[in-house]
Amino acid sequence: MDTSTNRLLMELEQQMRTVNRDTLNPAFPELCVNDFHAVAQMVANARESYLSELFAMGEATQGKIPSNEMISMLRQKRECFDELVAAAQALEAATQRGYLDVSSS
Repeated sequence: MDTSTNRLLMELEQQMRTVNRDTLNPAFPELCVNDFHAVAQMVANARESYLSELFAMGEATQGKIPSNEMISMLRQKRECFDELVAAAQALEAATQRGYLDVSSS
């Protein structure tokens, strides 16, 4: 990669960082570790619900193929879990990239 391409990519990265920080940071108060607990608990609860549904389905079907209704319920639990994981990862990335202010307390 040549120098002008590298410079353009560095400027693009800095601009994206600035725009994200200017957009996200005012929308949230300064965060601390305790602020993340409710989000982590919500994701853990969704994971537990999804996996519990799988085990309940296994017991109910005795290992046979589940009904369409059972699959639908499992899908709903997975979609909920996947969506919450994606959102938590977006929060983590925003924090790591410095878009949000975080206090040490």
